[in-house]
Amino acid sequence: MTTPGPAPGPGGPTPSLRDAVEAVLLATVPGDVVTYGEVAAEAGFPGAARAVGRLLAHSGGQWPWWRVVNASGRLVPGHEAEHTQRLVGEGVRVVNGRVAVSRGRRMRDQPTLAGREAPPAPRRR
Repeated sequence: MTTPGPAPGPGGPTPSLRDAVEAVLLATVPGDVVTYGEVAAEAGFPGAARAVGRLLAHSGGQWPWWRVVNASGRLVPGHEAEHTQRLVGEGVRVVNGRVAVSRGRRMRDQPTLAGREAPPAPRRR
């Protein structure tokens, strides 16, 4: 089964999934967090979230993979420590192995802490 891609642009061929995903990922900036599904949709391949995950898994780290999480905000299994370190370094809040997001909002719409001081940790009793 093939996933339909974006319509050809004026005077140009349809970009491959790889090229389209690369363009989306390279357009992210520190503090951005997107889901695999958002990357697929923005690349013109809606429904290809798993294909995006496979591309990232085999990319050799050439793209900012740490800015991509699953739909529930979960980090890459087996790489949680590095994923957390990279995201926190860009000002993204990570709690219990997930990107902290508000319900009903896309990852892409989440405000980050980039450029601001992180809120104080909750006090333990």
